[in-house]
Amino acid sequence: MKQLFKPNLSLALVHYPVTNKNGKEICSAVTNLDLHDIARAGRTYGVKAYYVVTPLPDQKVLVERISSHWTEGHGGQVNPARREALGLIRVASSLEEATKAIEKNGEGRPKVAVTTARNAVDMVSHEAFRETIKDGRPYLLVFGTAWGLSPSIIETADYVLEPVLGVADYNHLSVRSAVSIILDRLLSR
Repeated sequence: MKQLFKPNLSLALVHYPVTNKNGKEICSAVTNLDLHDIARAGRTYGVKAYYVVTPLPDQKVLVERISSHWTEGHGGQVNPARREALGLIRVASSLEEATKAIEKNGEGRPKVAVTTARNAVDMVSHEAFRETIKDGRPYLLVFGTAWGLSPSIIETADYVLEPVLGVADYNHLSVRSAVSIILDRLLSR
């Protein structure tokens, strides 16, 4: 059996700034499914943390309430596996706050890799990024909600990963699906 690769990788799911279908910058709502499914995928693939990025106080409270039910409350008692997965969740007001939280862990500022369903210049393949993250440095893999990350986030990233493409012209995966596919491409045995 191959030796397991333990990445120094964290995830971020950004709710602001993201775009709507008209390209306008918006703040999207947190969903329960994204919290559960992305945390479970992250735990399966050995990520260090899962940052839910929203500046809205009521959305932060919602994230904390849901995650604490599974990490400290009755949910975690009856489902320890879910407790373990949702224990990865951290709340951040901005991507910069998430980046600083990772940096405070003493391993340096993480390199930021963003995902997009659109083509962009200088994109990195999943295979190439898989090799890059083997260096042990901290990385933050960023996903967007709604219709994707704002250009302001994409433009400041260290890496822009190529889109996940299927065989049809349709390309509008749920973020939960995209996270699972990309984690598998980057971290599978």
